[in-house]
Amino acid sequence: MNNIKLFESKQVRSHWDAEEEQWYFSIIDVVDVLTDSSNPRDYWFKMKIRVKTEDGLELSTVCRQLKLKAPDGKMRETDVANVKTILRIIQSIPSPKAEPFKQWLAKVGYERMQEIADPAQSLGRARENWQKLGRSEKWIQQRMTGQETRNKLTDYWKDSGIEKSDEFAFLTNIIHQEWRGLTVKKHKDLKGLKNQNIRDHMSEAELIFTALAELSTRQIAESDEANGVNENAVASKKGGKIAKNARLALEQKTGKSVVTGENFLPPAKEIKKLK
Repeated sequence: MNNIKLFESKQVRSHWDAEEEQWYFSIIDVVDVLTDSSNPRDYWFKMKIRVKTEDGLELSTVCRQLKLKAPDGKMRETDVANVKTILRIIQSIPSPKAEPFKQWLAKVGYERMQEIADPAQSLGRARENWQKLGRSEKWIQQRMTGQETRNKLTDYWKDSGIEKSDEFAFLTNIIHQEWRGLTVKKHKDLKGLKNQNIRDHMSEAELIFTALAELSTRQIAESDEANGVNENAVASKKGGKIAKNARLALEQKTGKSVVTGENFLPPAKEIKKLK
């Protein structure tokens, strides 16, 4: 299970290994949080060399690689480590955030145990995170409803023989390009996003039309009994077109564009304060 955790409003990509029952975290994201480096990837590369020279420890041997969503929206191999290794890495990074981050790691682990016992708690935590980021209750409700619609669509895709992450991305892009007139990447560019989840930066209208497109896609796919990538691609285009027609009708009535470059990124002054 891949998802994103927040530490002081910064994103840390993570993966829960159900078999091992432990978290793995993106090392690059951890380095970024602790150092505020302009190039955390280069920092991590040089740090591995330094640790090997000073301590004789090859950090790469105690880490692993997993596919996590990269800033361009694609699933890419990423260096990750479990909590034990992350704590070892933290020792080699002089940072005033080291202790708060250790406490955060412990909290994440404890919360995961709670969520396993009571899955409803994960929804509550998601709501809390969005509230902390200043989202309105109306927006949060729409975001959660849209996620449920999305999950039902991806469940159908899995049942119809789609397994690879790039196939999911391909179909998603068809839907969104059809209704928006923009690819996911171009829409992220419009909003000035990098590694952020675009759905967390959509307006209420964008969330609603995305949900309409994905709901329509699933129902068309079910009706046509679509199987495999090619048949689901046809359903995706049809579903996206339904939302497109609805978008154009609304825009004609209001004179306002549904697709927007607005985002929820903190202003530049606030970013400097966080650093």
